[in-house]
Amino acid sequence: MSHDHVDRRLAAILAADVVGYSRMMATDETATLAALKLHRQCVFDPTVASHNGRLVKLMGDGSLVRFDSVVDAVNCALALQNRAGNVDAPPPEIVLRIGINLGDVTFDGGDIYGDGVNVAARLEPLAEPGGICIAAIVKESIVGRVNALFEDGGGVRLKNIDRPIHIWKWRPPRSTAAKSVVPLKTGDSMRPSLAVLPFQNISGDVDQEYFADGVVEDIITALSRFRSFAVIARNSSFIYKGQATDIRQVAQELGVRYVLEGSIRRAGSRLRITAQLVEGATGAHLWAEHYDGSTEDVFDFQDRITESVVAIVEPQIKIVEIALSRRERPESIEAYDFYLQTMLYFYSDTPERNHDGLTLINKAIALEPNNATYLATAVGLLMQRGTLGWKLAGVEDQRAVCENYIERALVHGHGDATVAGICGNTLIQYLKVYDRGFELVRQAVAFNPNNLDVVNFAGVANLHCGSLDEAVTYFLRAERLSPNSLGAHWNLTGLAHVEMVRGNYEEALAWARKSMAANAYYGPCFWMMIAANATLGRMEEARQHLAGLLAFSPGVTVARLRAGQPAKIPERMEPILDGLRLAGMPEE
Repeated sequence: MSHDHVDRRLAAILAADVVGYSRMMATDETATLAALKLHRQCVFDPTVASHNGRLVKLMGDGSLVRFDSVVDAVNCALALQNRAGNVDAPPPEIVLRIGINLGDVTFDGGDIYGDGVNVAARLEPLAEPGGICIAAIVKESIVGRVNALFEDGGGVRLKNIDRPIHIWKWRPPRSTAAKSVVPLKTGDSMRPSLAVLPFQNISGDVDQEYFADGVVEDIITALSRFRSFAVIARNSSFIYKGQATDIRQVAQELGVRYVLEGSIRRAGSRLRITAQLVEGATGAHLWAEHYDGSTEDVFDFQDRITESVVAIVEPQIKIVEIALSRRERPESIEAYDFYLQTMLYFYSDTPERNHDGLTLINKAIALEPNNATYLATAVGLLMQRGTLGWKLAGVEDQRAVCENYIERALVHGHGDATVAGICGNTLIQYLKVYDRGFELVRQAVAFNPNNLDVVNFAGVANLHCGSLDEAVTYFLRAERLSPNSLGAHWNLTGLAHVEMVRGNYEEALAWARKSMAANAYYGPCFWMMIAANATLGRMEEARQHLAGLLAFSPGVTVARLRAGQPAKIPERMEPILDGLRLAGMPEE
């Protein structure tokens, strides 16, 4: 037995990196090195020392610092970032990203190792320029002890980390962030663009090279069905095959905002494919996943990978694009920016946020009156108002407005799955034109079977106009493909609705609770919580949820909900309405 002592301690680790360092060096190496040296001497080193930090090592433009106190680490990071732009120095300006983790660290001489260090290094690229990204354990340790607002960033998967990490972010003043990164413009109203690089074959088996290329080709083809972003053609992205690449350089050369990369490994009859979505300007990993399968069912495996990767890439890009529109281009009058800002409200069901969303998307439509995506987005928001019984101030007949937008969207958006899905769903749920709506949703699935919103629309269409078994199939597929995506509350509430119709009230409650965790302000989820509890005789819980519903949707009645919901198969709504009535919701 070895008696060598391993020095392990709990430590807070701060990892920092300079934003745009490679670009700055390419532009003016001498000036960049001088600016970096000045920043370290005048800002970084003194700030670290004043907060009791110990510099472990410098890595080019990166730094690794350890602290005995997590509060000292966070306060140091805040001090560093708040000094950005306040130092009298010649250009180029040095702007940092900072990641902080708290964990067990192994000390070996003057260096440190371990999971605590690795996570901190992976968190740093997720911070905004001039910002800070911290792990949940850090957030829990500084509550009430640090005067700064950190926003919930949700769970993320980090490269080479075998578990999801919940993150929190501190955002810098807008002026700091705006100086550091200029978004890539790719034409077509600033529509984002994506390149899929050849997957690396790291198994040493040449035969797997063809399989990896086949996976990438299928992914490119499937992603090309989405109209919300542009996909670089295979012959452009495959020029990087077999090359060691810097993702940021690739993104710049191809003129794209996002890069999808991956690898393939074979061990015996087992195959593992990894895929990761990277933000081109920063190199930050937005999403990563691995897939395991067998060479014996290689084609089924290839289809499964394609389906899963394609289904998650579009929502991830949408999330990042929405965030960019909020913090980097809020003053822009571009129609696309108005559309992105609208998407903040598209998945929230309160009258006020719905109204704000409609105001924004109508500005986009005023600039581009024939843009089918903008018209369909307005249709979706009008459907929310109609089905939930809200009235649009200043509009005499919002149904007529909705009908007009639907016809224009369908004329100018032929072949667009999202446009067909939203319009079909609205015809069913709001305008009650059931057969045409069902056919449009069917077409939307044919146009793009990997579009998560379209999969949800197909579930809703079957819930109200078709087969409950088919509805469950679509809702479960959406849950399997992307359980944490924007709009996840739709399929979860749909599953609760099906179980209410089938009389499985406990199962309905279980799905409704998941939906409420995904979106705490979704009216139909409250309907399920109220109706299921009331039907089970749990009147106290039912009335609590009824009070919650009335808090953000005042004046709601059974009659109003019945009038706003599809009635092709009345028994699909009656169990919910009966439960709401039982809980005390007014009839009129």
